[in-house]
Amino acid sequence: MFTGIVEELGEVTAVENLGDAARFRLRGPVVTDGAKHGDSIAVNGVCLTVVEHEGDEFTADVMAETLNRSSLGALGIGSRVNLERPTAVGARLGGHIVQGHVDGTGAVLERRPSENWEIIKISLPADLARYVVEKGSITVDGISLTVVEAGSGHFTVSLIPTTLALTTLGLKQPGDPVNLEVDIVAKYVERLLASTRGAAQ
Repeated sequence: MFTGIVEELGEVTAVENLGDAARFRLRGPVVTDGAKHGDSIAVNGVCLTVVEHEGDEFTADVMAETLNRSSLGALGIGSRVNLERPTAVGARLGGHIVQGHVDGTGAVLERRPSENWEIIKISLPADLARYVVEKGSITVDGISLTVVEAGSGHFTVSLIPTTLALTTLGLKQPGDPVNLEVDIVAKYVERLLASTRGAAQ
């Protein structure tokens, strides 16, 4: 489990096409400190397993399902990525519960800078819209954010300077894809309510 609090802005250093999968090598001095084979690291919000670890770099295999459902397939050498290790038992939950299981992708539609923050408008797939509410939580490229506005086919988030400086959202431009993970609690509530209605009939 993750919290959506990005630990560092890493970099893709190599990409190997494996046909129905891909192997990424990524640099991240913070997240590789103490890392070992089999550990989990979230890359732009996608939970990946460490295959190899050497120095400040690690490799991870990404299967076709993940490449198809996320924006990882668009990454190349030099791409910057958000990196986060799983939360430790007993640690503070600084963001919200994030599984690292991407529900879909959106795209940056608009950036509206202000003096001390910036509003970013992001497209929202129709099948995820019911899980996104104003002032609710959403994960964008692995970043735990609060929804400012939940519109028709889009939502907005407000970013402070720290988020802009230390994550990929400071670099994204209109048209760029982003990974989206909706609040898992909303999906569980929906499933439970559906089961309750079914039992009552």
